[in-house]
Amino acid sequence: MQREVKKYLFDILSCIENIENFIGIPKLFLEFNKNIMLQQAIERNLEIIGEAMNNILKIFPAINITSGRRMVDTRNKIIHGYDDIQAEQIWSIIINHLPTLKLEVQTLLEN
Repeated sequence: MQREVKKYLFDILSCIENIENFIGIPKLFLEFNKNIMLQQAIERNLEIIGEAMNNILKIFPAINITSGRRMVDTRNKIIHGYDDIQAEQIWSIIINHLPTLKLEVQTLLEN
């Protein structure tokens, strides 16, 4: 794997870990929903994940990441459709997609 791709994978992993630290345990939607600073911090990290994934897909389109294209689309929606983003959508990404993405990125970095 190219050095540049690994750098982007590390960026993605770092952002996922940031989000996990921001959310804490237990993961509570009500806490997330009432904290605009938390929402914006997580959105910023999702933007970075999407941009890093976009760069990876340009270099290595066949990379084995299930939701790669969806993360790029999420980044675009946060940036360009910011006024249409709902907290529930971001929460769904956190709960349903980031754990899988984290495992896939960790596996790629181990190889």
